[in-house]
Amino acid sequence: MNPTQKVRRPAHVTVGDFFQENQESLKLKLIGKDIGFDRKISEPSVNRPGLALSGFFTYFAYKRVQVIGNSEHSFLIGLEPRVRAERFHALCLQDIPCIILARGHRMEHELIEIANEAGISVFQTSMVTMKFLNLATLKLEWAFSPKQSVHGCMVDVQGIGVLVQGESGSGKSESVIGLLQRGASLVADDVVRLRLFEDREITATAPENLRGMIEIRGLGFLNVTALFGVGALRLSKRLDLIVSLVHNQKTEDLDRIGTTTETRDVLGLPVTHVTLPLAPGRDVAALIELAAMNYKLRAFGYNSAIEFDQRLMKNIANNQLG
Repeated sequence: MNPTQKVRRPAHVTVGDFFQENQESLKLKLIGKDIGFDRKISEPSVNRPGLALSGFFTYFAYKRVQVIGNSEHSFLIGLEPRVRAERFHALCLQDIPCIILARGHRMEHELIEIANEAGISVFQTSMVTMKFLNLATLKLEWAFSPKQSVHGCMVDVQGIGVLVQGESGSGKSESVIGLLQRGASLVADDVVRLRLFEDREITATAPENLRGMIEIRGLGFLNVTALFGVGALRLSKRLDLIVSLVHNQKTEDLDRIGTTTETRDVLGLPVTHVTLPLAPGRDVAALIELAAMNYKLRAFGYNSAIEFDQRLMKNIANNQLG
């Protein structure tokens, strides 16, 4: 992995981006004025402002999306109109990103005007409060997760996410075509976008304009779904294995037995790495598939290199004992 490629860690997400990317999945609907879309969500979580509406603002999580559910809505409508307006106005003075009404609750026009005057957008969702809180938190954690773009080809080989890398002209895309003919699925070609989710899993995707396309020198861009069917494309895949294609003269120091497992640091996580030498006549696609199958075996606890080493030691011991 090229160390010069920068890892981006978003410091914030705008309300406009959050609304645009999650409008359908979170069933969001703007009520009131089209305003406040440039406000910043600075924490990947949501908050229910029940205590704030009661006048208690100590440790108030003002950087988060504010969600009004059944409890908050019932509390508000139970207040006198003047007190309700004062409490809601005090909430809107806290520089919050936006307000979302869960369960399809409606808000008095007077309160919506207070929010809009403070530059805060108000949304409505038909989702149950707890379901919305869980899903919105996942969406925000995804939006705030570290990102990195790398050069290579990402492919799903028998359930193993393989990132194929190598110098320009090393045959990465041609090898992936061979894998697609064997039933693999393309995730991304040339530009692979990696994202760390919950500090435990790296997910790979393709830029939207390159999704489903692969470039072959002499043929140009090819649509893999048109050539191999819809099963030849995956929108995203977990990164499990990195395969580097290198010219044969650069592989003098490679481990020929395979007892050691090499890893590369990607977004702070170790990812298994395999180096495959390039030589005339080698079926690189078959070797990449073999590397993926070997990774799967090791994940299940079986290591061919260790078995070979044990056999060798057993033979040596038997010979010494006569």
